[in-house]
Amino acid sequence: MRRTALVFDGHNDVLLRMWEAGGRSAVAAFAKGDKGHIDLPRARKGGFGGGFFAIYVPSPGDDEDGFEDMAQPSYDLPLPEPVSQADALPVVLGQAAILIEMERQGQVKICRSTADLRACFKGGRMAAIMHMEGAEAIDPDFHALDVLHAAGLRSLGPVWSRPTIWGEGVPFRFPSDGDTGGGLTEAGKNLVRACNKRHIMVDLSHMTEAGFWDVAAISDAPLVATHSNAHALCASARNLTDKQLAAITESGGMVGLNFATAFLREDGQMKADVPLETMLRHLDHLMGILGEDGVGLGSDFDGAQVPEAIGDVAGLPVLITAMRDHQYGEALVEKLCHGNWLRVLDKTWE
Repeated sequence: MRRTALVFDGHNDVLLRMWEAGGRSAVAAFAKGDKGHIDLPRARKGGFGGGFFAIYVPSPGDDEDGFEDMAQPSYDLPLPEPVSQADALPVVLGQAAILIEMERQGQVKICRSTADLRACFKGGRMAAIMHMEGAEAIDPDFHALDVLHAAGLRSLGPVWSRPTIWGEGVPFRFPSDGDTGGGLTEAGKNLVRACNKRHIMVDLSHMTEAGFWDVAAISDAPLVATHSNAHALCASARNLTDKQLAAITESGGMVGLNFATAFLREDGQMKADVPLETMLRHLDHLMGILGEDGVGLGSDFDGAQVPEAIGDVAGLPVLITAMRDHQYGEALVEKLCHGNWLRVLDKTWE
């Protein structure tokens, strides 16, 4: 029997789930077995070596009604109202504290370099990149950015799907492309430059198309979308056009395949009955433009509905088996599962 390939994943929302469940008091449950998509026992079963742990500030009134709306033949969810820095910062610090407590209890290692990642892969400890999905907690003088960077922040998306002082987010809309609004503000352009200076990866996954091209024009780092799919196969505003994928290729960047079913299915619906062949078609399309070195995984575990064939993190070997059955060789499987993330982070961080 072939071993399960080690998976390093581009996006999860486990910190939000734990923050909503009680904050640092919820950390012990993660080690024993928890609700949601990820905990330590299931991670070990699934060969999950770690990933980008997102810090996300929910909008007032956030719930799962959006999943029901996105199960319709077409939809256009309104962008939530902006969140102020005063409201965002305590949430961000609370979720960062959860990740720090997870490290304190030996559950994860907060990785600040690819040497840290490789040591975790070798030693069997879960690797965690501190990531921010939406930069509402950052001030224009970047004092908070410097403090969070010192705490381990190494990846940041300037926007989630709502407006900020940095720019506009792309809505959850189907059918649509990402050309839904404005791009980066002048402050947002300064934020990209500040991240480049500190070797913080800039995530494009929730950017409008205009914002994407603004980042492409400014950034001196590889372009990365941690959890996005191919618009050619699923006409969601959240997905990337072939022109965008070509720009990512030119920069030496990459895309993490999003498991959220609404961004996989041709009909754009958030329904769980998605065959693994649909995921493989997205991988094939992405690699057809990005190449074998430009694609990874970006599950969105604990933040989306994923295909029922996978279910949660323990189901990752099902996808890996499907890759092998699809005639992906072992070297390519290793690249998709973790090698390409190491490559792009080597270029971005070092």
